[in-house]
This record gives sequence, C-alpha cells and structure tokens, in this order.
Amino acid sequence: MRRPSVGIVDLVARRRTRSPYARLMHANYASIMPQAVGVWAQELGCRVHYAVYTGFEDVERLLPPDIDVLFVSAFTPAAYLAYALAHLHRERGVVTVLGGPHARAYPADARRHFDYVVGFTDRTLIHDLLRDAAPQGGEGVALAAAGQPAVLPGVRERWPFVRQVLAMTRLVGSVAMIGSLGCPYRCSFCVDAEVAYQPLPYDQLREDLAFLRARLKWPVVGWHDPNFGVRFADYMAVIDDAVPPRSMRHVAECSLSLLGEPHLRELARRGFEGLTIGIESWFDFNDKARQGAEVGAGKVERVGAQVALVTRYVPYVQTNFVWGLDHDEGPAPFDLTRRFLALAPAAFPAHNLFTAYGDSAPLGTRLARDGRLLDVPFHAQDTSAIHNVRLRRYDAAEFYGLLADLARDCYSPRATARRLAANPHPLGRAARWMGVVRSLGSAWRTAHYARLRDRFARDPEFRAFAVGGERAPRRMFRAAVARELGPRLFARLPRDVAAYLA
Repeated sequence: MRRPSVGIVDLVARRRTRSPYARLMHANYASIMPQAVGVWAQELGCRVHYAVYTGFEDVERLLPPDIDVLFVSAFTPAAYLAYALAHLHRERGVVTVLGGPHARAYPADARRHFDYVVGFTDRTLIHDLLRDAAPQGGEGVALAAAGQPAVLPGVRERWPFVRQVLAMTRLVGSVAMIGSLGCPYRCSFCVDAEVAYQPLPYDQLREDLAFLRARLKWPVVGWHDPNFGVRFADYMAVIDDAVPPRSMRHVAECSLSLLGEPHLRELARRGFEGLTIGIESWFDFNDKARQGAEVGAGKVERVGAQVALVTRYVPYVQTNFVWGLDHDEGPAPFDLTRRFLALAPAAFPAHNLFTAYGDSAPLGTRLARDGRLLDVPFHAQDTSAIHNVRLRRYDAAEFYGLLADLARDCYSPRATARRLAANPHPLGRAARWMGVVRSLGSAWRTAHYARLRDRFARDPEFRAFAVGGERAPRRMFRAAVARELGPRLFARLPRDVAAYLA
C-alpha cells in the first residue's frame, strides 16, 4: 500500500529576490512548527517532503508532483503566494492546509482558498487531520487545538529538517529552538497579548542543547521564544547543565526588564551574541522596559543608558520601535528616538509601522470595531510598506516625511559607520557586523517613505485612502503583486483575489 505523501512549504519570503541580506539571512528565519508538523506526519507513516522558500528557489518546484497533502506556513505578506500555490495544487486534487500567522489572523478569508485552515496546532490535531484529510470543494474547514501544545518535537526529532535548513544558510546558520510559548506581558498590539506564558520541558531543552553540541562544532541557537528568559535562572541552569561555557552562541528576543548588569554578565558568559529588545514607544508599553509611568524624555534617558549597557556585553543589539500608534504626535517621538541613538550608538534601530493583522491582537480587533482599519492588500501588510490603520494625530504626508528623515539618520552610510565605530566588541566578532548587514537591508526605507510622503501630499487617491474614504490605490498594489508572483502564479490567483486587486 502506498504511503501518503505530505509536502510542507515554509514561506519565509513572499517573492523572488537577489538581495545580499536575503541570501545571508532568510534561511535562518525558518519556523519550528512546519518542522514539527513533519515529525508528526512521519509518526503516521507518511512520506514527508519539507521545503523552505527564501526567495532564491523556484517556488513551484520545491516539492515533487505526487504529494497528497500540502501544508503551507505563511505570514500575511505571503498570503497571495500561498493562495496561488493552493489553487495550483487543488486543481491537481491535492488536499491543502494553511497554518502560521496568516491562518490565525485571517481564517475566514483563508478558508476560501484552502481545504483546511489551522490555528493553534498540536500533535493530536495533525494526526486527526491526516487520517481524514479530504478535498472540501468550496469553503474550507477551520481547525484549532484548545491552546498551544504542551510539548514540541525537539531538535533531535527535527534534525533532518534542521540539517536541510543549515545547508541553505550562508556564513552563519542558526538552529531554531524554543523554550517557552506565549508572553507574560500584555502589549495590546502583539499577537501573543492573550496567549498565556508557558515554559516548555527543561529536560528536552537540555537534551537538545547537548545534541547540538555533539553534532556541530560551534552551533548558533536562535531562540524563537516571544520573550526569552522570563524564568531567567531556570534557563541559565538548563544551558549550564547541557553544554560547557561559550561552546555555542545564542541569539534571542528579551525584554529590557530582564537585562540588568548581573543578567548581562551571565548572558555574555554563556555566549549570547545577539539580542532583540522591544522598546516600541516613548509614550506607552512600559512594562517590558520596566519604566513604570515614565514617558517621553525621561524614558529615553533611562532606556538609552540601559541599552548602552547591553551593547557592552552583547555584540549585536537590535531595538524595535512601532510607529503610527495613537499616543504619538508631531516630531517629538522622532526627535526622542534621535536622542536615544546618541545615548546608545552601537544599537541597531528597527522601525515598524503599526499594522493590524485581522483577529490576531486585541488592539487590531478594537480598531476594526471602531472603523479605523484601512483596506490594504495582504502583501503590503508587512510593517514596512504602508500603514493600514487610520492615523489619529498625523496627516499621512507629514508622518511619512518624519519617518523618511529618521530612516536616513538611521541607515545612511555615515550612520552605519558611526554605529560600527561605537561597537565595543572586537572586529573579528561576526555578530558585530550584523548591524552593517541590517543597515544595507534597510536603506531602501528612506526612499520608500519619501515616495509615500510625496504621494500622500499630491495624489487625491492617496489622500482619500488616508482618511478611510477609499480603498487602497489598486494600480500600485496590483503591479507589486504581479511583480512578486510572476506571470504564471499571478494568473493562478483565485478569481476573487484577482477581482479584489483589479
């Protein structure tokens, strides 16, 4: 009897690219859950074909032609690519399943294009689905586990898929691990705002770290926790039990509240070479930064001093900011960010437009209820292309003008050189150069935001869109989707998507 054939595609990218940054980094963004689905499918005796699309592959030839079930994991910006692939495979009688952030954010829309759309996913759900998978014809079926899984397949179980990803990486390849799910903080814009914090079994983490140490000479672990180290002493003990000091490198996302100097010494001793820190705003979301009621200039001075301290211990530090939130007004937030850059010159600043992703976060749900959402196609909902929430305190042209000026101050060659010179770590540390790589990958934002400033200032269609009176200008967006998908896949877009973009 022929074993069922399962294809799994992790859409890390949404379009073909030749970007040096994408070549270096995209494979490192491969997700854990598609690999977990592969392990669970193999437990049922399925033949599993796993692929990661980074923008350099032929996306239509990632899998063999004889698969029976196709799983696609996609963020919302890759939704149209996912829909085109699903349409192509459904024509061949393949059962299609969508998971990942887009499935959680827009399940009703995704059901029009996939046989199954899954939210929270665990081993039981995947086993039940594969036992009864069948084409749905019209609208697909929404499935979800009661909550996040209590345990996930470890690195040893996922190793064939991990090794496949490592073979795609350039210079430095990281191994995805996760020590916890959910987050103890309740930032209303975040998809984990209502997902309870849940550590994963420590014994499995110890086993995974020891396994990696035995397989790779000097492995890099990319912790996928929404907020790593909440139970700091426990996780440091796990690392100490599993591997000798500085025998592997780590990158993680942490809240500033965890990064006092004693903890920083411990992280440095264990080889943490990259940290991402969510600052978000100078006027709100203070819990993660442990700032109490401090906002504005006072928050900048304190946070700037603490981030400068972090950069003394960690070679690559990225600070995340969110723009377009209701409490920001005028040039002040942008000027405060420049002050922060002066206080913590070695930190790399990452700027994100506030983007509401369907039902995935409480703030987006509330804004939708208040009629504040703008009609932006999925491919442009990527926190960098254009805002999709009506701005409360800014004219759109003013907003993008301020953002373009800030992007120039952050990513110009002069700013990049200044950041590199301020980094106190030895030139030979690869992580130190990540800020240069990220600057090269972000420099386009200056021109992009300047173009948006001009369009919102001069184009009546854009101005009508900004106040919520019109849907997003379709010519620009349709042309972008056509370029991203290419002629063949663009022609395979479902009829309702093509009509929406027309």
